[in-house]
Amino acid sequence: QVHLVESGGGSVQPGGSLRLSCAASGITFGGYAMRWYRQAPGKEREFVAAITSAGAYANYADSVKGRFTISRDNAKSTVSLQMNSLKSEDTAVYYCKADSRLVPGVSFWGQGTQVIVSS
Repeated sequence: QVHLVESGGGSVQPGGSLRLSCAASGITFGGYAMRWYRQAPGKEREFVAAITSAGAYANYADSVKGRFTISRDNAKSTVSLQMNSLKSEDTAVYYCKADSRLVPGVSFWGQGTQVIVSS
């Protein structure tokens, strides 16, 4: 079975940093592009960052560009999101998503991890 498990969430003060991780199992990790999404209370789920299957290219939502960095370790089947200079508006549940590059349309979601930015 396929599992994506996010970790690293928590509470942090504005301006602080957190590093989220997503560990995947049950898939050939290197065959999947990975993405991070987030959903704030009362809002729709939104795209945050993406990285290609080999980690050669990444892109970000404008709202996090310059503050967040996505990376992956295919040997460990993990994708990370380094979040710096956090703002209150970054408060959300963060989800990782695996998108198959070999079979278009095949995707998997994690359960999410909570990030709270407040003083």
